[in-house]
Amino acid sequence: GWQPRWFVLDNGILSYYDSQDDVCKGSKGSIKMAVCEIKVHATDNTRMELIIPGEQHFYMKAVNAAERQRWLVALGSAKACLADTRTKKEKEISETNESLKTKMSELRLYCDLLMQQVHTIQEFVHHDETRSPPSIENMNEASSLLSATCNTFITTLEECVKIANAKFKPEMFQLPHPDPLVSPVSPSPIQMV
Repeated sequence: GWQPRWFVLDNGILSYYDSQDDVCKGSKGSIKMAVCEIKVHATDNTRMELIIPGEQHFYMKAVNAAERQRWLVALGSAKACLADTRTKKEKEISETNESLKTKMSELRLYCDLLMQQVHTIQEFVHHDETRSPPSIENMNEASSLLSATCNTFITTLEECVKIANAKFKPEMFQLPHPDPLVSPVSPSPIQMV
């Protein structure tokens, strides 16, 4: 069965407690968001999983879809903000394959979420005669969630492009010993439309 927990997200660390009153007693555990994968449930729009690959699965359930959406944005943002607190030199060193993999993982999460939300809206639009039409409130909530997820997806995609542009600098593609018959070609940076 599900058990209520109180969560505190601070500086990229998600700690959990039995209740808000137990915060002063110490956490039951914590999860470093940088090493964590976030996965949405295939059919339940209130559930998600936090996965530490090869170690642990945390199954979480929000009170409703809107609350889960807020959680996903907060947790995804916590992962993204970890890179922003480092020095410029550290950013250059760490924005490698691993950070790009993390962003791609986030994109997959948001893509799954988008597909679920589009499916929900499609069901509202194509409801059959045996069910009553969806309420305006339900339609507004579904479209609002879809809009928020689209914005988060686009922001994460822009971050992927920035990492890719920083990682694949044009000078990396120049030939070490220039050949007079061959001129080096520098790729142009990836641009978002």
